[in-house]
Amino acid sequence: MIKKNSMLRLIGLIAMFQLSAVHADSDVAKQADSAKTLETAQAFLWAAGSGDMEKLDSLMSDDFVWHNEGDSNIPWIGNWQGKETVLNSFLPKFGAGLKVTSWTTDYSFANGEQAVFMGTMSAIANESGIDTGKFSWAVRVHVVDGKVKSWNWFEDSYAVSKAYHAK
Repeated sequence: MIKKNSMLRLIGLIAMFQLSAVHADSDVAKQADSAKTLETAQAFLWAAGSGDMEKLDSLMSDDFVWHNEGDSNIPWIGNWQGKETVLNSFLPKFGAGLKVTSWTTDYSFANGEQAVFMGTMSAIANESGIDTGKFSWAVRVHVVDGKVKSWNWFEDSYAVSKAYHAK
C-alpha cells in the first residue's frame, strides 16, 4: 500500500512539474509578446508626437482605427477608421485644431497585444487661442503582428472643449 501511494504521489508531482513548465513557457512567450507590443506602441507614440507621418504610416494596419472620446462638436473627436482616413483627414484636423505645449508620458505597460500609456499634457486650442491647462491623458493601443490596429485616446475632454469653444 505504501508503494502504491508513493507511486501516485510521484506521478502527481511529475504531472505538476510538467504543467508548471508549460505554464512558465507560455508566460515567457506572453512577456516577449508584451515587450514587442510595447516597443511598437512606443514607436507609434513617438511618431505621432513628432509628426513623423512616414513612420506612422509604416506602423498602422490598413484597417487602423483612431478613436478620441469627447465633445463631438470638435472636428477631430470621434471614430476614425482606416489608415488613409486617419492620415489624410483626422491628423490634419487635429493638427489645425490643437497646439500641444507640454507633454509627459508617466506610465507605460503592456499585456499581450495591448499597451497603455498615461501622462499629462497641455495645449492651446487654435480656434480660440485659449490654453487648456494641464490635464491627464491615457491611450490604449492594440498591436497585431507588429502593426497598430487601434488607438483609443482618453483625455480631459472638458478642458479641451472649454478651450476650443471659448469666446
